[in-house]
Amino acid sequence: MFTGIIQAQGTIADMQPRSGDMRLRINTGKLDLGDVSLGDSIAVNGVCLTAVELTAKSFSADVSNETLLLTSLGGLKTGSPVNLEKALTLATRLGGHLVSGHVDGVGTVISRSDDGRSVRFVIETPAILARYIAHKGSICIDGTSLTVNAVDGARFELNIVPHTLKETIMGNYQAGSEVNLEVDLIARYLERLLLGDKAAIPGEKVEIDEALLKKTGFIA
Repeated sequence: MFTGIIQAQGTIADMQPRSGDMRLRINTGKLDLGDVSLGDSIAVNGVCLTAVELTAKSFSADVSNETLLLTSLGGLKTGSPVNLEKALTLATRLGGHLVSGHVDGVGTVISRSDDGRSVRFVIETPAILARYIAHKGSICIDGTSLTVNAVDGARFELNIVPHTLKETIMGNYQAGSEVNLEVDLIARYLERLLLGDKAAIPGEKVEIDEALLKKTGFIA
């Protein structure tokens, strides 16, 4: 588990194809690896990876073909900057929100515009994820915990302050950039719980509408 508070920016040092998947070596910049052991988890652009090799300033991780297909990691190149966060501990401040490191899909930056000293981004999500994104709800973008400012269909807006632009790779985003998305854990579990006994029926889905909310006691 992670908090979505990026601890450092690293860079892709090497990409080694291995029988359809990939081993990445990541230079970790200012990230302290002194308390990291082989087998520990580190989020790279929001993707939970397992350290299989360690040096003082880098780690290597194997990335499955499935992960390469379903995240933006497959589009990285040697030298690409990445967001890094070590797995949380019971002593970690939960400054963001609970993040699993399991990416739900890849979104696209539609636009970028200045808003005072901040930058406003419009991002489009795959249609299947749109129902999980709510005004003032939490969203994880490339491992960064953020608050949704507005929602319009499959598009949502973010307002990013200067500190976040400097400390994460968001400062590099332009229209067309692809980003890893992880929706709020609560939204995913709530949808499943609302199925009740029907959750065991293959292909059964829940449609969250006013009738369902009344039936389950969320509204009068």
